[in-house]
Amino acid sequence: MESKTRDFQHVDYLWDEAKAASLAGDEVALLLYRSNLLGADLRITNFGGGNTSCKTMETDPLTGEETEVMWVKGSGGDIGTLKRNGLAGLYVDRLHALKKRYRGLAFEDEMVGLFYHCIYDLDSRAPSIDTALHAFLPFRHIDHLHPDAAIAIAAAKDGKQITEELWDGQIAWLPWQRPGFDLGLKLEACLAENPGIRGIMLGQHGLFTWGDTAFECYINSLEVIEQASAYLMAHEGKKRPVFGGAKREALPAAQRQAQAASLAPILRGFCSSEQAMIGHFTDDERVLQFVNSADLDRLAPLGTSCPDHFLRTKIRPLVLDIPADADLGDPAAIKAGLEAPFAQYRASYKDYYETCKHPDSPAMRDPNPVVILWPGVGMFTFAKNKQTARVAAEFYINAINVMRGAEAVSTYVSLPMQEAFNI
Repeated sequence: MESKTRDFQHVDYLWDEAKAASLAGDEVALLLYRSNLLGADLRITNFGGGNTSCKTMETDPLTGEETEVMWVKGSGGDIGTLKRNGLAGLYVDRLHALKKRYRGLAFEDEMVGLFYHCIYDLDSRAPSIDTALHAFLPFRHIDHLHPDAAIAIAAAKDGKQITEELWDGQIAWLPWQRPGFDLGLKLEACLAENPGIRGIMLGQHGLFTWGDTAFECYINSLEVIEQASAYLMAHEGKKRPVFGGAKREALPAAQRQAQAASLAPILRGFCSSEQAMIGHFTDDERVLQFVNSADLDRLAPLGTSCPDHFLRTKIRPLVLDIPADADLGDPAAIKAGLEAPFAQYRASYKDYYETCKHPDSPAMRDPNPVVILWPGVGMFTFAKNKQTARVAAEFYINAINVMRGAEAVSTYVSLPMQEAFNI
């Protein structure tokens, strides 16, 4: 077992037996330890994405009796840096009692407010929309993660069939549904219909895995992700070149950096039409493979699949139609050339909002792109501060990984526009 657990090629095995032994007897501490290890590998889950939980027996301060409590990542946290004050502690029996109050999909939002009536730990972080997904599965330790490899299968046209065949029925499949109370009920029903499974794949979303201990849960998660990654790698480039092969060559590294430095202030000006933005640039090899590919024009407009991706990156990027080696010595001419594509992007975003909005929808967000792709050069991301811009780039690289994997084994399928908007 010891050697097997370290035999991973596509994820990092970081469990330290001595560290874990020092936490023995404290399941919440072990939950935090597992969470931080999982969050340290961006192939496993992205910044702020996914959530983890454990269930313990505690003394109810009101009755003095033993009661089951679920400790789960609260709203807005990041498992890579999760601490005790980032957890929500809730009575499991009260969460189950909410089933009697649930009035259907049209009333999902009211359930989050009712979670506060289930709080055991008065210092809890606000419960998240994913609370019921953990509560209605009976396992002591649960991971809900967004690994690129798993989402690639979840976002593949043949994802259900691939899941069934790859894991020989040990990973069940649930089609896409917006996270919420009803999805928690569906997870519970899925487990009842498939006893003995080791996890559940959520179509176009992510993965649920579990275990009786923190370590068993950690290993189960790593093994499933490793298997998904190995499967994708074994098929990559076999049916056709990755992303259809290269359509154009990237500029040399020094020239890419120089071109990006020249264009970035102009792009920032356009992206700051509503509020001041900070830019980030990357010419990561995964970005270059995508922006220089034959499939760029087909895949980029489709948008991303995983909710975490498009919440950070908007539904689709702006692709620049500027030669990589263009002369940028005349800023006025460059600005004039960018007026039309930015106006078109803003109009498209407004149309997306107007088409999909509900009577109670919040006001339209800034219509400018977050992600801008420049074939031959790389990717810019713009956000309100440096960290958010950098994280947006990380998320779009995750999206690129998902598209590459899905296309290697099937056909990539993005979320329908209305479903994406409803998130």
